[in-house]
Amino acid sequence: MTVDEEARPADSLRRVMRLPAEQRRVQLLEVACDMFAERGFHATSMEDVANAAGVTKPVLYQHFRSKRALYHELLELVGGELLAELGRATSAASSGREQVERGLTAYFRWVATNPNSFRLMFGASVRNDREVAAIVDATLAAAVRAVEPLIDIAISGDQRQVLAGAIVGLAESTSRRALADGGILDDPEHLAAWLAELLWFGLRGVRAG
Repeated sequence: MTVDEEARPADSLRRVMRLPAEQRRVQLLEVACDMFAERGFHATSMEDVANAAGVTKPVLYQHFRSKRALYHELLELVGGELLAELGRATSAASSGREQVERGLTAYFRWVATNPNSFRLMFGASVRNDREVAAIVDATLAAAVRAVEPLIDIAISGDQRQVLAGAIVGLAESTSRRALADGGILDDPEHLAAWLAELLWFGLRGVRAG
């Protein structure tokens, strides 16, 4: 066997491992999400991401000009996915209570399916960077705006906004606890039903002003 013949299997393997640019970008984002969620932004280097993805640093930099640019894109992507899930779920509901329950179900199902995306978005390290925190705050503000119309009671706009923010905060804190406890998120529908009942009957008792 010649040297060239011995090299062919490795060359063939390298060709198989080469991904189209868009597929490679998706792969890098998925790997980076897992690493940032586990280690945090500052403790994760571009070299760490490249090694975990099985590529060189130059390949990683072909897709993302910096670690901050990669992190920002991830946050915007994750936030957009979450908001899209909530929008799809609530638009199919026929009543206020069904909207609340469907929205919570979609939220908890998303957390159960994407625990590292949730940790990336709501991890403690996010608040240590003002620029990064601003992206998360924008997503939370959009979530509050999405929840406001679901509060179908006669109250002022300011009161509605405060209650919507409380609902978003409740869903976040419940998800954080559920991830720590493990098994609770195995059944997002039950978890959503429990909270929807609390919220729905609690909102019924709210008075204007």
